[in-house]
Amino acid sequence: MKKPVDTSIEEHQSNAAGRRAKGEFVRGVSGFRSTLGDADFPAQPGRYHLVVALNCPWCHRVTLARNVLGLQNSISLDVVYPSRTGDDDPAGPNLWEFNPTRVSTLTNVSLLECTLETATGKAYRLVKQIYAAEGSSEGSVPVLYDKITQRIVNNESAEILRMLNANATALGSNDADRPDLYPDKAATRAEINVLNDIIYTGINNGAYKAGFSSDQAVYAKAFENYFDTLAKLEKLLASDGRDFLTGNNFTEADLRLFPTLYRHDPVYYLRMKLNGAKILDYPHLWRWLCKVYGLPGVAQSNSLVHCRQGYFGRSWNNIVPIGPFSPMPYPEAYEHPNLFDLRRANPKV
Repeated sequence: MKKPVDTSIEEHQSNAAGRRAKGEFVRGVSGFRSTLGDADFPAQPGRYHLVVALNCPWCHRVTLARNVLGLQNSISLDVVYPSRTGDDDPAGPNLWEFNPTRVSTLTNVSLLECTLETATGKAYRLVKQIYAAEGSSEGSVPVLYDKITQRIVNNESAEILRMLNANATALGSNDADRPDLYPDKAATRAEINVLNDIIYTGINNGAYKAGFSSDQAVYAKAFENYFDTLAKLEKLLASDGRDFLTGNNFTEADLRLFPTLYRHDPVYYLRMKLNGAKILDYPHLWRWLCKVYGLPGVAQSNSLVHCRQGYFGRSWNNIVPIGPFSPMPYPEAYEHPNLFDLRRANPKV
């Protein structure tokens, strides 16, 4: 019997080619789905490595998990350049590359976070080469890589972050205050699962459904669903003044929502054509966003410079917008949970 599609992780691939031909963005399915902690890939400190792009929200999930779980010193990390290769690259266009010397068109300098490839010992230039070494034609990020066997463990972000949480102690985390992203309580897990499905369909993948659609009706449907989902989440947070989506504890549902909302005001509002409202227009979601941003390790898990460079660097003219700077620059705005109230009291703020 064919395994049913988990729509909190991936979307149905039925008639994917036909849907794409009609203008719909259809996300593909990750091909490496091994489990950390199995006999082939035992959970050990210092053994595993992540390859990420900081502009990518799926990668942001795993950098968030690595940081909030206290795994920065036991899981190594490589960061690719946020814009992919161009048509003039000898290897071809649209490939993730390790290039710490490449100059950002936004900053006019190289990006300090970018690294060379250090996991394989081969100093590959392209992520695609890591896959090719295993006979795969894939080239996506994130990648969870085993430095001992020199094999890709998994390249599905939803599964990687859950594996990091389940094996945090064995992987080397000694952070006694780390959150449990997927608590072993049936009711809480059921609530997280429902939220994950809503968030993935309407928000995470929904942003791409809107921004990368080439059909007006398809875009309009994704746009409506995105903002309907934001309204539902705003209502949930407002219902009892809870700090996080499931109550008082930060969980996987919060972690999976954060990367998209973090990008919304400074990037997606314009780039993904999601200009119906800003997160700053939703008081409870804004305060939630600022609260998550203030958690230990969260601010260090990403870079809006990378996000701007990566998303707008792929637009038709490669011009990267400098703003927004009102009511204040991002991500500094995320340090001000009362910004909504200040703006309402004084519309000029």
